[in-house]
Amino acid sequence: MTPPASAHSGTGRLPETGRAWHLTARPQGWPTPDDFALREEPVTEPADGQILVRNIHLSVDPYMRGRMSSAKSYVAPYELNEPMYGGAVGVVLASRADGFAPGDHVLHDLGWREYATLAAKRATKVDPEAAPLTTYLGVLGMPGLTAYAGLVRVAGFQPGDAVFVSGAAGAVGSEVGQIAKLKGASRVIGSAGSDEKVEVLTGEYGFDAAINYKKAPVAEQLREAAPEGIDVYFDNVGGEHLEAAIGALNLHGRIAVCGMISQYNATEPTPAPRNLSQIIAKRFRMEGLLVMDHQDLQPQFVQEVSAWVRSGELTYRETVVEGVENTLDAFLGLLRGENIGKMIVTLGD
Repeated sequence: MTPPASAHSGTGRLPETGRAWHLTARPQGWPTPDDFALREEPVTEPADGQILVRNIHLSVDPYMRGRMSSAKSYVAPYELNEPMYGGAVGVVLASRADGFAPGDHVLHDLGWREYATLAAKRATKVDPEAAPLTTYLGVLGMPGLTAYAGLVRVAGFQPGDAVFVSGAAGAVGSEVGQIAKLKGASRVIGSAGSDEKVEVLTGEYGFDAAINYKKAPVAEQLREAAPEGIDVYFDNVGGEHLEAAIGALNLHGRIAVCGMISQYNATEPTPAPRNLSQIIAKRFRMEGLLVMDHQDLQPQFVQEVSAWVRSGELTYRETVVEGVENTLDAFLGLLRGENIGKMIVTLGD
């Protein structure tokens, strides 16, 4: 199809169709391929105030599992037989919005698809010269701000704190641990699900200690790794990890609850933590974390963390899967813990 004369477009014809992932059934327990479908659908020309974007990189994140349920939550669930949503970066193909032109690169939330037509106000321009495009989905994007806000504001981190991070080899956890070290933590301990990830945590990311939670009870390993206890726990996992962290918390400790991935696919209530009564004796504080509540920290976060990335003081990894047809595999792999760092689906430059 050819854009109308009033639309700003690049050279050549715009695409007529593109592929998008639809949720076709609400998963019960672990999602399966039968719950999804990759479908061809028309590409819509931008109307006034809109842009058409060809997605280059897509994000898959643990929170997306919650949106597959119909239960009431902080965001609306995915609609059945409609394209799913998620973070994406892409290039503008056509624009009917001031401030956006073909060739601009943008960050937006219409992922899980090859092409997206959206209101320009839902997109943010990003500079591929300042940082690789994938970093706007990871270390300098939503996961990075989650790590920063959760540690600095929600957990009230102070220099000298001992910090424990679960899911520490993921996009959020790996950044939490490194920021804590850079800000003067006395000790940083991470938990992950393989010996390879443990080596990455203590070698590449500079954690003081790391445990493989699949090898022995978390509480037992945490006592060995943090004999003087912990002051901050950044929770991405819940369950046994949360119980162990409560047991290890020092007086007036803080817990930032970012996620509970161990329970996302559970079909029965999980027993842990069984020691929540310790909140009285230890007077610890536990608070849930939603990154959308902390957008005011974005400028401070970008300034501080981008400087660490440029200097090499803060490093990051990405697990990259190629092809929109493999987006579901990437998401399921993320839930199984197959990634180190941010899980990215790339559709090609």
